Order: sequence, then C-alpha cells, then structure tokens
Amino acid sequence: MREEEGRSFADFVAREQAGLLRLAVLLAGDRGHAEDLVQTALLRTYRHWPRISRSGPPSAYVRRVLVTAHTSWRRRLSTSEQVVEAVPDRAAPAAADADEELRTALRALPVRMRTAVVLRYFEDLSEQQTAELMGCAASTVNTQTARGLARLRAALTPLTPAHGEELR
Repeated sequence: MREEEGRSFADFVAREQAGLLRLAVLLAGDRGHAEDLVQTALLRTYRHWPRISRSGPPSAYVRRVLVTAHTSWRRRLSTSEQVVEAVPDRAAPAAADADEELRTALRALPVRMRTAVVLRYFEDLSEQQTAELMGCAASTVNTQTARGLARLRAALTPLTPAHGEELR
C-alpha cells in the first residue's frame, strides 16, 4: 500500500473508530468482544483499502464487515462447546441507569433482532441499507425490528399496578 493510501486509512480509522466501537458494543453486548470485532473489521478493510476507498464512502463497507464478522462469530460460538471448571456466580443486578438497562435488554434479544434494531435505530440506517448489511430482505428487517422493539418495550416497561391495586 502506498504511503498516501496508508494515511487515508489512518484518517478513516481516526474519524470512524468511535462510531464503529459503539455499533460493535451494541451488537456484541460486551466491550472486549466489540473491540475485537472492530479490529477484525478494520484489518479486513485495510487489506483491500485502495479498492474500497476508490469505490465510494468506506463506512458502509466497514459496517457490513463488522456485522458479518459478528454473525460468523456468533455462529461459531453457538456450535462450539465451552468447558469451564465452575459456573461463575451471577452478580445481582445493581441499580442500573437507563442506558445499562437498555444494553441489558438489547443483549437479551436474539442476534438478528438485535442487529436489526441497532442498525435501524442506533445507526439510523434505512430499511434497505440495513437489509443490505444483514444480507436479507427489507421485509425481514421490518419483522425483526418490530419484534425486537416489542420485546424491548416489554423488558423496559416498569411494572405498574392496575388502577386501585397494589404491587406486591
């Protein structure tokens, strides 16, 4: 890669890395895994940077690589066994702020649903752009988004007593 292209890539990373990490955290639900995803996406992008940068804005390409990497990692994890000596104790949920509650609710969604919701509402992509990144039809994006939002509403709506009743 020429020096000029190397600088172009470095400028792109400096500009976009925070946004890519934010997207990856929302997709993966874990900052460490998200950082790995971003590094994987940037490495794959770097290999083909001259071609990618000439063909238009590279942000969409990198987001696509990020989503694809996340999907393939999830598939690998779901088909492989992970043996541990002892099951870790789960910490009692602390009094979390609204952002943490949202992240927890997002992590509870199935991968495709979470991906659709994150790309549509956190990345503010259109249905068609989201469908292209996910490799599916726009109607699938609509279905996954609607179901994901319904689950998020249910998970985030505080239990309120019916009129005249007391919560136990």
